Amino acid sequence: MDLLLALIIFAGLYMAWNIGANDAANSMATSYGSGALTLKQIVVIGSLLEFCGAVFFGKNVTHTIAKGIVPIDTLDYHLVVIGALAALLSAGFWITLATYYQLPISTSHSIVGAMLGFGLAAVSQGYLDLSDIHWNVMTKIVLSWIISPIFGAILAFFIFTLIRLLILEKYDIYRVERIFKYLQVGTACYVAFAHGSNDVANATGPIAAALGFMGQQMPPWILFIGGLGISVGIATWGYRVIEMVGKRITELTPTRGFSAEFSTATTVLIASYFGMPISTTHTLVGSVIGVGLAGGLASVNLKIIKKIITSWLLTVPVAAALAIALYTVMVIFL
Repeated sequence: MDLLLALIIFAGLYMAWNIGANDAANSMATSYGSGALTLKQIVVIGSLLEFCGAVFFGKNVTHTIAKGIVPIDTLDYHLVVIGALAALLSAGFWITLATYYQLPISTSHSIVGAMLGFGLAAVSQGYLDLSDIHWNVMTKIVLSWIISPIFGAILAFFIFTLIRLLILEKYDIYRVERIFKYLQVGTACYVAFAHGSNDVANATGPIAAALGFMGQQMPPWILFIGGLGISVGIATWGYRVIEMVGKRITELTPTRGFSAEFSTATTVLIASYFGMPISTTHTLVGSVIGVGLAGGLASVNLKIIKKIITSWLLTVPVAAALAIALYTVMVIFL
């Protein structure tokens, strides 16, 4: 069991590294694309704020991820540990592959899909009934695939259109862009802190489940591991997806970047108010597309968008299938 717990901590660190590598684009890609921040500045600022958000505000969401999909309280502790390990490794493998191909996917959907795979494997072995899976949570997640990018795109389209009509067409475009450069850095920092506080749970949730820490009992070192992994992921491999979202979907300026980031933060805030589990990644990409569409369809790289959407559709089933396979093998050998 000691070996299993050590593997859980290692897998959680690996998952957190993947979150930093892929999800760094959520908060910093538009600042890079518009030239508001350099890649080195993004590494320093993003790492620090993501770490702080994870350590100081990541506790509650960790509890939700740990128990939100599979009723782990009804399972044998040994099976929970194996299932959590399988989920972390499966989600991590899929995110690593996506990051290699510079595809911004939802790490939240990856771990949810992997936890679902763990639950389905437990059902197939008679440890759970199919009705024990929290399907209402899965339904909300599927709806978020559609709602969050569309809402983000519409909001970003209107915000940038208003900025163009009320400001850019009336004042000198270069003073204006210089001012919005600073505003964009501010919104990027806010999104980075918020993202760290929310998405660290994708790594720490399964760790908490495996170690038996829930709610107020969870020690700070679990969140510290998550925050550290995210920071290292941003610093070592985050540039791949940052470049894709910031440079290859559409051309970004400080006003466009501000519009996308403000729309992303607003969409996530509204969804949180109504209790909808949406993806920051999906929302940001939708917002960037919306800003691009404000300049006409020709301004958007449709080939890149098609690749991104395909990766979104594959995330939950691939992560679930990997988790089922890993869990089944590990139950036999561990």
